[in-house]
Amino acid sequence: MATQQTGTQAVDRAAELLTHVVEAAGPRTFTSLVEQTGLAKSTVSRLLQALERHRLVQRDRSGVFRPGAVFAVYAARQGVGSDLVELTTPTLERIGARTGETINLAVPRGDAVVQVAQVDSVHLLGTTNWVGLSVPAHCSALGKVFYAFRTLPLPTGTLERRTPRTITDRTDLERDLATVIRRGYAIAREELEPGLVAVASPVRARDGSVVAAISVSGPTARITDRRAEQIGALLVTESAALSSILGHTVRTEGAA
Repeated sequence: MATQQTGTQAVDRAAELLTHVVEAAGPRTFTSLVEQTGLAKSTVSRLLQALERHRLVQRDRSGVFRPGAVFAVYAARQGVGSDLVELTTPTLERIGARTGETINLAVPRGDAVVQVAQVDSVHLLGTTNWVGLSVPAHCSALGKVFYAFRTLPLPTGTLERRTPRTITDRTDLERDLATVIRRGYAIAREELEPGLVAVASPVRARDGSVVAAISVSGPTARITDRRAEQIGALLVTESAALSSILGHTVRTEGAA
C-alpha cells in the first residue's frame, strides 16, 4: 500500500509540475517551479528529468522549461500548431540564415495546407506574408509533401490550373509524388504563381507520420534548378533533425 501511495504521489507531483509549465504564459524557470510547487529542489529536478525523457517538457539552452514535443505533435494534428511553431522556430531561423529566402512551416487542415509560421526573406523581391493562408495542395511544394506521405488524401476532383505549369492530371501528379518520396523533398516551380519556386520537406512525429512540412520559397531568378537541389538537401537534413526532437528515429536494416 505504501508503495502504491508513493507512486501515486509521484504522479501527482509530476502532473502538478507539468500543469505549471503548460499553463504558463511563457517559459518557466527551475526556481519558479520550486517556489510554486513547494517541493524540494532535488524532487523537482528528478521529476523534470522524467518529464523531459518522455518529451512532455523541453529545456532550452538558457535553462528554462516549456511544453515538450508531445504537445507540439498534438497541436499539429489538431490543426492548432502554436506549440509546434515555438518548437520549430530555431530551425526555421537557421534555414533562413542559410538560404536568405522565405521559410514557412505548414500543417494540414482538412483537405488544405495552412501556413502557421514564417521567417521572411532578406530580399525585398519575393517576400510575401503567407501565414494563415490556405493554398491548393496540388500546386504547392508543402502540399505535395502531405500528398506524397499520405497525410492528406489525394484529390479526386478536377485539379485547378493556377499557372501554365500547374499539374492538373492525376497521373502526372502521382508521378511527381513518387519523385518526392524518392528524394525526400518536393519542388513546385511556377505551379502556384508565375515566377515563384518552393522546395519543401516533411517533419515526422515519433510514429513516422508527417505532421508538418517546412518550405523555402523565392523567385525563379534566385532559386535555379541547381539551387533548388541544394536547398532540398538542406531541408532533408534540417527536417530530419527536427523530427528527431519530436521523437522520430530512422530504423536501419537489421535493427532489432
